[in-house]
Amino acid sequence: MNICRSVWLVAASLLLSPVCMAKELAYVTNEKDNTVSVIDMNSYEVINTFTVGDRPRGIEISKDRQHLYICASESDTVQIVDPDSGEVLGELPSGEDPELFALHPNGKYLYIANEDDALMTVVNIPDSDVVAQVEVGVEPEGVAVSPDGKIAIMTSETSNMAHWIDTATQTMFHNTQVDARPRYAEFSPDGSELWVSAEIGGTVTVIDTASREIIKKITFAPKGVHRDKVQPVGVKLSQDGKHAFVALGPANHVAVVNAKSHEVTDYLLVGRRVWQMAFNAAQDKLLTTNGVSGDVSIIDVPSLRVEKTVKVGRYPWGVTVRQVANR
Repeated sequence: MNICRSVWLVAASLLLSPVCMAKELAYVTNEKDNTVSVIDMNSYEVINTFTVGDRPRGIEISKDRQHLYICASESDTVQIVDPDSGEVLGELPSGEDPELFALHPNGKYLYIANEDDALMTVVNIPDSDVVAQVEVGVEPEGVAVSPDGKIAIMTSETSNMAHWIDTATQTMFHNTQVDARPRYAEFSPDGSELWVSAEIGGTVTVIDTASREIIKKITFAPKGVHRDKVQPVGVKLSQDGKHAFVALGPANHVAVVNAKSHEVTDYLLVGRRVWQMAFNAAQDKLLTTNGVSGDVSIIDVPSLRVEKTVKVGRYPWGVTVRQVANR
């Protein structure tokens, strides 16, 4: 009986441990409302909405999960926000019109796209200091940092290029021509590939990181959708190396791509003008921001089906998911 009781106590303690009690919250920037909607990932309900700077777009959680970084584009700043209270704690010197950024794996540096100035601004977060500004192509938007932190990528919408920047020297060392209006860049989990979406070109270009040679250009044709509406934007690759997901903008679908063969395997109907995406920690849920319909679609990844639609504010743009401990 004593052994049985000990086993029960161990099991009970595991069930009540902080890991088991963890929950997740999704944070969605609403571009037209200047707000962030907070979604409880257990109930799929909006539990809070707080006000931030003008035209919030890119959003990311800090490595320690204690702060949100938000591109307040028309306030010309990146705001540091308390994710619990929604209080704006400070601002980072982002340069003009920040739209998207990428956080370095060390959590110390932000690489920010300044669309109006054709610049990439590099900010040291702890010191709130601009480390460098790198001239890139016209209308930069998409930003990515390689998993090893050695390479930063900036896409320029008008120049139709992916710019390769050495993070040790903060200098550009290569340009890759891609299709028209590249909007987003994402490295594969092992860093061997770079995926770049082209909104007007209607493609995603897959590039070998070591050689910087183009491996493949992926095209999309969801059934019943005119090809002019197929405008790839956000891209997310799963950590297990199986899937890539591509948001197809006004086509109102997310394309499911085999990450190894680079072949499209499915299309998932979501809300209107699907823009950006984010996984939860377990990567069994994928959230999409649907700007025109003002909602978020939640995709169950194992079954590849849309599980829930959650209404948020006007023109949801960016999304990130934070794991917190239940109290």
